Amino acid sequence: MTTQAVANCAPALDFELRRLASDDTVKLCDAYQGQVVLIVNTASKCGFTGQYEGLEALYGKYQDRGLVVLGFPSNDFANQEPDSEEQIQQFCRLTYSVEFPMFEKIHVKKGKADPLYQYLAAQTGVYPKWNFYKYLIDREGKVVDAFSSITAPDSKKLVNAIEKLL
Repeated sequence: MTTQAVANCAPALDFELRRLASDDTVKLCDAYQGQVVLIVNTASKCGFTGQYEGLEALYGKYQDRGLVVLGFPSNDFANQEPDSEEQIQQFCRLTYSVEFPMFEKIHVKKGKADPLYQYLAAQTGVYPKWNFYKYLIDREGKVVDAFSSITAPDSKKLVNAIEKLL
């Protein structure tokens, strides 16, 4: 990567994380700079787990226009993501046909959050209070909004916010 590319990396994407159930790491800047990014902390045994279906639908509908959904499994809330990364990956693929990028299992709660989530919370004033919190990043890499777990992926509020950025 050139110094120019590093200098132009938006702070919201200036993180390197490992793909789910893999040794491959991804520099978010290299992979997603210039796209609209929706970051979501996920869990497989949560009342909101069905949102995987809506997130995949959003990704399928808008990926050609520049949206990417990034999933980050976390076991921070009521032990609702206790499985291994391999089990999480299998569950997401087999149960919800998840194709959007999923990354390593991380912490998202205030006090022990991964640096990515520390940054997202610093920009929005909100750490996830439960699974399936959503953070929206514009094409310039600015964190523009956060949505709680109860905001469904197909909610008018979230869809309108995404469409404005595309």
